[in-house]
Amino acid sequence: MTRSNLLFSLPWKGRGGEGVLAALSVVVFLLLLATMIRVPLDWQGQTVLAGCLFLFALVLNRRSKAQWATLCLVGISIFLTSRYIWWRVTETLGIGDPHYHWYDFVPTFILLAAESYAWVTLFLGYIQTAWPLQRKPIPLTPDTRLWPDVDIYIPTYNEPLSVVRSTVIASLTIDWPEDKLHVYLLDDGTRDEFRDFATQIGANYITRTEHSHAKAGNLNHAMTQTNGEYIAIFDCDHIPARSFLQITMGWMERDPRIALLQTPHHFYSPDPFERNLELFRLVPNEGELFYGLIQDGNDLWDATFFCGSCAVLRRDALQEIGGIAVETVTEDAHTALKLQRRGWKTAYLNIPQAAGLATENLASHVGQRIRWARGMAQIFRVDNPLLGKGLNGWQRLCYLNAMAHFFFALPRLVFLTAPLACVFRGIVGTHSV
Repeated sequence: MTRSNLLFSLPWKGRGGEGVLAALSVVVFLLLLATMIRVPLDWQGQTVLAGCLFLFALVLNRRSKAQWATLCLVGISIFLTSRYIWWRVTETLGIGDPHYHWYDFVPTFILLAAESYAWVTLFLGYIQTAWPLQRKPIPLTPDTRLWPDVDIYIPTYNEPLSVVRSTVIASLTIDWPEDKLHVYLLDDGTRDEFRDFATQIGANYITRTEHSHAKAGNLNHAMTQTNGEYIAIFDCDHIPARSFLQITMGWMERDPRIALLQTPHHFYSPDPFERNLELFRLVPNEGELFYGLIQDGNDLWDATFFCGSCAVLRRDALQEIGGIAVETVTEDAHTALKLQRRGWKTAYLNIPQAAGLATENLASHVGQRIRWARGMAQIFRVDNPLLGKGLNGWQRLCYLNAMAHFFFALPRLVFLTAPLACVFRGIVGTHSV
């Protein structure tokens, strides 16, 4: 199902009177919800309400896996958290309490701000993942002579050849016409053994004399040396499946306005937490949340993020924005943002088509997350998605939630320290944690 067809099939869409009726129903529901949020209840009534909603949610979750059931559970969550925020604002701030001093309001309102931040990010997350698009592959034309030329970029800097070798060999064996498939090993480390290896197996080798802008600069330099209509990018430890291009290129050829098609990052090794806790393949990791749900949700709103690897990009679109973004350390997400600002579409296909290595140790794992957080903070500062032209409201909200995720450390710190204000100062406004 395409994005336009799915949007038309959502519960709030319809033709003529049906559409108006659906819209009025949503408005009435929201008004009733706002009224119920404000209804005061004693602790017994609140217990009964919470218990009934919990049982309803449990039964609904067991009896139906349909999307409407998920939306009902989302509605219950929003209702209960909104009642909590209303109670906090109207009952616990201590305004008018003669026992409160002016300095007691400081921790009280800091905690309220942190809780409000959490409530807003929860709401944004529900919008972002409300209706995953679940895009399916579409076939290419049977005539392989009409298939486009594709350049495959494999950037590397200081990784050992033992890691890079498998990715290059697998890229050369992708099912695509040999005269239309061009594999390039982009060696920013300028190593003779890599040049010799590329020559030996029939891959192209590109290096550069200056090494500015790290990976983004490496990719942009390669764009000046090649001319394929499309560019597929793989991190040097991401081994692609033979079917990668036949799975992904159908959408790129069908819609000339799609600039990016991203596929999941799948890891065949455990990250440090999965290894130390012995949870590998037993408990889904954070990558499963992002690539399994969030990116599919982003796809509905035309807000798919470029993740730096396992993706196909249209050369014309990249050239229009000046190549891979170099202004931030998260050049991938920033590149997608620039494409979307120019009116290009982005797409996500939730079918793993490559497998790579997870971070090997805790230091590299934390360092990677710090880089993501720094990059999102830089995007917020230098190219804020909430400002400027080119994005629709839904895209802005998706980016806002992505940035808010990395700023959540501050509210978390507040939640950890707020009980101290209750213990040592007896401030009622901080006892809710």
